Amino acid sequence: MALTGRTALLAAIGSLPVGILAPSWAGMLAVNAPLTLAILCDYAMAAPVRTLQFTRTGDTSVRLGDGAEVHLTVTNPSRRRLRAQLRDAWPPSSAQAPGRQKVTVPAGERRRITTVLRPTRRGDRRAERVTVRSYGPLGLAARQGNHVVPWTVRVLPPFASRKHLPSRLARLRELDGRTSALTRGEGTEFDSLREYVPGDDTRSIDWRATARQTTVAVRTWRPERDRHILIVLDTGRTSAGRVGDIPRLDASIDAALLLTALAARAGDRVDLLAYDRRLRAQVQGRSASDVLPAVVDALAPLEPELVETDARGLAATALARAPRRSLIVLLTGLDAAPVEEGLLPVLPQLTQRHTVLVASPSDPHVARMATHRGTIEGVYEAAAATQAQSQRLRTAEQLQRHGVTVVDATPDDLAPALADAYLALKAAGRL
Repeated sequence: MALTGRTALLAAIGSLPVGILAPSWAGMLAVNAPLTLAILCDYAMAAPVRTLQFTRTGDTSVRLGDGAEVHLTVTNPSRRRLRAQLRDAWPPSSAQAPGRQKVTVPAGERRRITTVLRPTRRGDRRAERVTVRSYGPLGLAARQGNHVVPWTVRVLPPFASRKHLPSRLARLRELDGRTSALTRGEGTEFDSLREYVPGDDTRSIDWRATARQTTVAVRTWRPERDRHILIVLDTGRTSAGRVGDIPRLDASIDAALLLTALAARAGDRVDLLAYDRRLRAQVQGRSASDVLPAVVDALAPLEPELVETDARGLAATALARAPRRSLIVLLTGLDAAPVEEGLLPVLPQLTQRHTVLVASPSDPHVARMATHRGTIEGVYEAAAATQAQSQRLRTAEQLQRHGVTVVDATPDDLAPALADAYLALKAAGRL
């Protein structure tokens, strides 16, 4: 039986897609046939959503704190003009702007819109779904649909410690004897002979060369080159703890980047691995020019794992990556229990063949607590902080008795302190 009059009108309204009409229109449409016809025509004239085509271009990586631009090109192959509101969905930590955009694409043409991302966390930020609401020319009705348009932006570590690199490179040039302020390195590689000047170490005099000429000749040395540096990041549960405003792992990553840049410029070979109960990331066998970008890329998606680190597995993995004498730099915590129960029992395996350096970021809040006075709460906080610092110092002393060099510093000071420790070992010929 054919539907006529008001019944046909309500049936036409019911056939519209859910969400096409604002709730305030529902009562009006039942009694206003001209308006209903206008809405139906508007809906029919809206450009179809399913046939739209999308492509992406733009940045695929960005340093944390900087902005990235991702371009989305919308192609309208239909015969109707596209008047749409578009939402390109990204994770909340991407901090995208703008969230929704209006776009108009004539029939058979395409337009490009740009989304600016300012991520607040390291790692990979992925976008997949684009939602489009296509309006009719009157703006009374709309079609809506989704398209899968994948894209990934890798958020790299900020490398805030790179500001310390020029001063450490200057110190390295002094060790190498490439500046006018020559300082004698203690390394084992002979560099050259030069004339003795007052203040030189008399042990550096080359008596044979002096006998062949009329002036006193002294040997100059330079730090060893082509040494192997293995950086090991502990990604177990202790790396998830916050020190200051950042996780301990992020402070370790920043220190690892500065050391990598410095060691590569010093002519040493740098490898890296991240481990807890299994290998999480590794960089191996890269050239001096490629190692820093490779390390940055490998560490970008790294996150702490809420498991206890397997110290024996870590030591075995490190030994497998360092078959000959190396400097093993372990970035981990100095909490008493994990060190005493996990690291100390396996240290002899590492120190027997290699030089070991343990670096750990300390919590600056504990140092501030230790200075509290004047109130009962402040005294208790100071006592607790002092006890924590004493325990941390005892742990460091235990490691030092095993021949380990220990660097314990706040997150802001850890990277330059680690670089200084590396230069000190290099100058002393211990690499």
